Amino acid sequence: MAKALTDIAVQNLKPRAKRYEVPDPSARGLRVVVQPSGRKSFAVRYRNAAGRARKLTLPAGITLAAARKLAADALLEVAQGRDPGTTKREARRTASAREDATVERLAKQFIEQHAKRKTRENSWRATVGNFNNFVLPAWRHRSVHDITRRDVIELLDKVAVDRPVAANRTKAAVSKFFNWLAARDVIAASPCAGVPLPSKEIPRARVLNDEEIRRLWLACDAIGGGPGACIKLLMLTGQRRGEIARLKWNEIDGDALALPAERMKGHAPHIVPLSTQAAAIIASMPQIVPQVPQPADYILGRSPIHFGRIKRQFDAHMGTTPKWVIHDLRRSVASGMARIGIPVPVIEKILAHKSGTFRGIVGVYQRHSFLPEMAAALQKWGDHIEQLVTGKPAKVVKLPRRA
Repeated sequence: MAKALTDIAVQNLKPRAKRYEVPDPSARGLRVVVQPSGRKSFAVRYRNAAGRARKLTLPAGITLAAARKLAADALLEVAQGRDPGTTKREARRTASAREDATVERLAKQFIEQHAKRKTRENSWRATVGNFNNFVLPAWRHRSVHDITRRDVIELLDKVAVDRPVAANRTKAAVSKFFNWLAARDVIAASPCAGVPLPSKEIPRARVLNDEEIRRLWLACDAIGGGPGACIKLLMLTGQRRGEIARLKWNEIDGDALALPAERMKGHAPHIVPLSTQAAAIIASMPQIVPQVPQPADYILGRSPIHFGRIKRQFDAHMGTTPKWVIHDLRRSVASGMARIGIPVPVIEKILAHKSGTFRGIVGVYQRHSFLPEMAAALQKWGDHIEQLVTGKPAKVVKLPRRA
């Protein structure tokens, strides 16, 4: 019987002009591979279940004893009908996939393939904000396979310390993200399952009174430009902030806004008659022609309004005013219209609400457009605001019809 190899014997093997292998008599199938450069490694020679000769290269830098242990494990796999070479390749692919499955890379896929395709622009932009502001700073380079329920809870608790509503929105975003990954069989299950909302939300009830509306309008005059026009249009129309901030010239149809379904929360097109006050604001905006053709030629500037930035400007101009947010304007319009005698069904039509008066069977069979009533109501509301600010009668301004 040949003499068993030792660590010293392996160390003393000399390189030759060509690569060669030295078997280890004490470990079946084990070979020492010596390269012309002098580098040495271990490999296992075996035949798989199909009788084909195969070679399994063992990890570099291991000792002879470790190589013998790995060789024995590999031959045990062969005896059990498995191929250790195939197992090694699958493990390498799995490890590579896990390294590739970072939160940052898959979040980008989620936004492009799901959020942008299946949600409104406002919604997917909010999702992008949640990931950029909270999720990626914490998990950017981590694998989605390593994110646990404890990680989700800790992230949300950290955000909720000073931004409770943002924590709830972040929870919704990461839940959709991990559910999307689970549906695509990237992960086995979402780590968000069973995680409660970090904060209890209290429905906002803030309504700006007439004096606050007057001061806000004057602040719009002082700030001017797209931001001032945007806030004025929100006060005059009662639409959602994204629907006005991203208003385009091709959405002006005569004396009305023709908002497309893809920009509406209810996924249905919406016609908003323009009061003379709103028409005058739109008519005063310069039609900027981009040097590079763009699909979005916004009325209020080259890009949508950044509400976080302009809100601070308006607060500075309004002086001491109880805390308010941009969405409070929509509630203020609805409440103000009701206060001056506009019927609730007409207000709901203006706001594009599908609940309330028009829910259930009424929504199915009620097909009156209410456009004349909406036009009269919005003009009455525009006159009311103008009277609050100046006391002067409204000026009639006509917009050209869309070609």
